[in-house]
Order: sequence, then structure tokens, then C-alpha cells
Amino acid sequence: MIVVSEIFGPTFQGEGPAAGTRCGFVRLGRCNQACKWCDTPYSWDWDRFDPAQELTEMSVDDIVAALAPMDVGTIVITGGEPLLQASKLTPLVLAFRDRGWKTHVETAGTLAWNTDLIDQWVVSPKLANSGMDAERRLKFDVLRAFEAQRAAFKFVVVEEQDLDEVAAVVERIGTTNVWIMPEGTDPETITKRTAQLADAVVARGWNLTTRLHILAWGDERGR
Repeated sequence: MIVVSEIFGPTFQGEGPAAGTRCGFVRLGRCNQACKWCDTPYSWDWDRFDPAQELTEMSVDDIVAALAPMDVGTIVITGGEPLLQASKLTPLVLAFRDRGWKTHVETAGTLAWNTDLIDQWVVSPKLANSGMDAERRLKFDVLRAFEAQRAAFKFVVVEEQDLDEVAAVVERIGTTNVWIMPEGTDPETITKRTAQLADAVVARGWNLTTRLHILAWGDERGR
């Protein structure tokens, strides 16, 4: 059984290299990080939310049955931290493949999963702006393993000075597939920070992603 926070769609991917892609989401419960700006605390923060209300144990068949009516070609597995349940995910991803669905996985990059089943890895190493110490949020051996699996690396940035920290992390990973995303859960903040970051991101040779779902629907859950 897989611990699920929510399944929703059809929608589109709002962030990163697949932004705009029509998809369904499987958000798994629990996390080994504690970002102060997390926009899905209901998947892991049990000081503020009740896990008995927020989490459901589901079989592979249950999850597939919930996704099938969406009629999408891509499924995004996210969290929380989905790789806390990596040992249970192979049957799920194989079931997606049987139906011709692509699988994208979003992870913080602190837990490894060496598999060739994933169509797109989006790894989001956390910066100091997350409020956590570096030892907890950065596991460079794991990040380099994801680089070997052709992952895209997405960094949540609050202000331009964060980009120096990104550069230091990117150099140690050895990646050029870098995506900068402004932090924010309302359209005004996303628009403002995108404009503030754009020139500097271009100058560094990186990619810039907005948050399309926030621009479209605000911080509405399940969109």
C-alpha cells in the first residue's frame, strides 16, 4: 500500500521543464524536509494538520483507477517526498507504463532511487531560504546520481542573491540543466519575482520557470 496525500487532475504541470503539459498528479504523503515556505504542508506537517484526515493508504490498482478517467498521457508523482516510498513505487510506475502513461517524479534530492523507469526527474535541492541547515537539505552524492540520470534541477529562489548559492550547488553537482523558480503562492508575488530574476538568470545561462497554476488559480488546492 502507498501512502497518498491527494490525487488530482486533469490539470497541467505548472513548473519546470514540462510546464504547460497536461497531466495528472499523485501527491504522496510525508516528507523528510521542512521548508518554511512549503506550499503543501498538509502532506507532512502534523503540528498543523491531522494525518488521519490528510493521508490515505491506496493500492496500485486504486491509484490507477483514480487516474484513468483523467485521460492524460503524463503522471506526476510528487510530495511531500515521494522517494520515502521508493520501494513501493516500481509496481505503480510499471502500471503507468502498461497504460502508455509517462511518469515524472519531483523530489528534493536527498534520497536516491536508481531506476530507468522514470521519464523525467525534476530534482529540487533546497537553499538556505528554506530555513533548514545544509546537512539536512543537501546530499551531493545523491544529487550527482540524479545528474547521471539526466535530471532537471529546479531551485526555489526568493531574491537575486540566492543565485550565488545556486551557482555553488550547481558546480558541485556538475549539471547544466538548471531551472530557477520564484517562490510565491499568489500571482502578484510570482509576477514580481519573475521580473526581478529574469535578467540575472539569463545572464548565468540558466532556465527560468514561472508557476502557471498559481498564475491561473492562485493557491487553490488540487489544481
